[in-house]
Amino acid sequence: MLHGQNLIGGQWRNSATVAQTFNPSNISEVVGEYAQASVADAEEAVACARKAQPAWARQNIQIRSDILHKAADLLFARATALATLLAREEGKTLKEAVGEVVRAAHCFQFYAAEALRHPGQWHNSLREGHNVIVSHEPVGVVTAITPWNFPIAIAAWKAAAALAYGNTVVLKPSEFAPGCAIRLGEILMGAGLSPGCFNIVMGNGALLGPTLIHGADALSFTGSTPTGRALLKIAAESMTKTQLELGGKNPFIVLDDADIDVAVAAAAQGTWGQTGQRCTGSERIIVTRGIHDAFVEKLVKAVASFTPGPALDPATVIGPVATRPQFEKNLAAIAAARAEGAELAHGGTPAEGHNEGLFLTPALFLNTTNDMQLNRHETFGPIGAVIKVADLDEAIAVANDCELALSSGIATTSLRSAERYRRESKAGMVMVNTPTAGLEYHVPFGGRPPSGVGGRETGSAAADFFTESKTSYINHGVI
Repeated sequence: MLHGQNLIGGQWRNSATVAQTFNPSNISEVVGEYAQASVADAEEAVACARKAQPAWARQNIQIRSDILHKAADLLFARATALATLLAREEGKTLKEAVGEVVRAAHCFQFYAAEALRHPGQWHNSLREGHNVIVSHEPVGVVTAITPWNFPIAIAAWKAAAALAYGNTVVLKPSEFAPGCAIRLGEILMGAGLSPGCFNIVMGNGALLGPTLIHGADALSFTGSTPTGRALLKIAAESMTKTQLELGGKNPFIVLDDADIDVAVAAAAQGTWGQTGQRCTGSERIIVTRGIHDAFVEKLVKAVASFTPGPALDPATVIGPVATRPQFEKNLAAIAAARAEGAELAHGGTPAEGHNEGLFLTPALFLNTTNDMQLNRHETFGPIGAVIKVADLDEAIAVANDCELALSSGIATTSLRSAERYRRESKAGMVMVNTPTAGLEYHVPFGGRPPSGVGGRETGSAAADFFTESKTSYINHGVI
């Protein structure tokens, strides 16, 4: 069992209160016991980050890059152990967990290089004897609040980007899966990061949030839309710069001319892969009438192959639901969908033979409409719904008829249709003949409000949030 402490100013700290985490594959198994930070601990963590930030910002960029690259090397070296911890605490399969740890390492590699490619511009001035320099400076202290579904990858891409551009970080991981955050703190300290540059406080977000937000210069949060709205109000009080990556109700369109096998594979993986616990997952599968029946027949067979099982079992396709509250929310959403007339074609019940785990058979609903509550709100579980439409025009209208605008997809062999959808989709990301879920660390990630607020994450776009630009006018004629 992991005994996790808060990391404040380079020191690991116990506290009077601890909380346990449990293996969702076997809820009787305690995975970790974690010190719960007080408000005073949060204040001290922010103060330590504030004290360390000026020296880190002045640090030679090669040294900064080397530290981030060393962190990547350590993540690669410890991938199996980290993935095993992740699978036990969050519930994703070991294969998925290894992939997540490798993604975290790649993020540190990418930002190790970005530290050497710091953004900036030089311009000729409109005035004789002048030039103009646009420089980018660190924001300062960054509070990062991360969710349980990608407990190391999201923490990595926030922390790596913030550190690359000269900021210091206070990380508040999800109380359901903080183990990987502890290991990331150990790795960064082992890579040579100075005390105070990376801090960790664990505990209740409602208690610690105001202190962590008001004390910081910037907040980067990934989580639910309702929580994001609440944090935005808190940040407004202190005018803290804010980046929010929130929910999705992502559509996947299947047109009559689609390669049906490609479409089924993309829809199935996007909907039920990783137990549906991805903000970019497909929850609305919008199918035109010409291909509808044949597509649904194959999709019903595909969903049956996504059998849940223990995360560490090599034969498992999808793991358990990560938390008890999420498990109960998923069951409630399934019951509500049936009550409003959606036809349950498969699954949607606790899996038999797994009484000690939070296993849910993946659910597929047919004959749904876009005005059903099932298709209006993010379920964040292995639940998909098919909506039948007449043609591309109606498909686009239905896809865009949702306040959330994170990811979207289309299956078609028509370049004309793909390009039209790419232009007309409201989502921040569009996928063609590939699942709506999945991102690459070297390009921007995020959606339009209310799915995303305050700038994109990952890639070079991260510089827009983690730096502040300064425009300087230089009269070199008198120098």
